[in-house]
Formats: sequence, structure tokens, C-alpha cells
Amino acid sequence: MIGYGRRSLVETAIGRYKHLIGPKLRASTLPGQQGEAALAVAVLNRMIRTAKPVSVRRA
Repeated sequence: MIGYGRRSLVETAIGRYKHLIGPKLRASTLPGQQGEAALAVAVLNRMIRTAKPVSVRRA
């Protein structure tokens, strides 16, 4: 996937992230911010895995 399609997917992912977590980090220390971002990404990845259909190849 190249060009606009990839950009659109990235924008969608960022929009989901901001809607779920919020537009800014709440932690005040760098380690706290890193942990908060890592947790948010883990939650987003789990949401994506849950919604992704399972493809089965048929002959």
C-alpha cells in the first residue's frame, strides 16, 4: 500500500488513539509518560487484533 491509502490508515490509527486515550499525556515524569504511551499502544493494538477478521484459505 502506498501514498494516500497508507496515510489514511495512519491518520485513522492516530484518531483512534486520541479518542481512546485523549490528546495529551497526563503523567508529569518522562518514565511515567513512556509507560502511559506504551500502555495506550498496547490497548490500541489489542483493539485492532480483536476487530481483525480471521482469513481462511479455501481451495
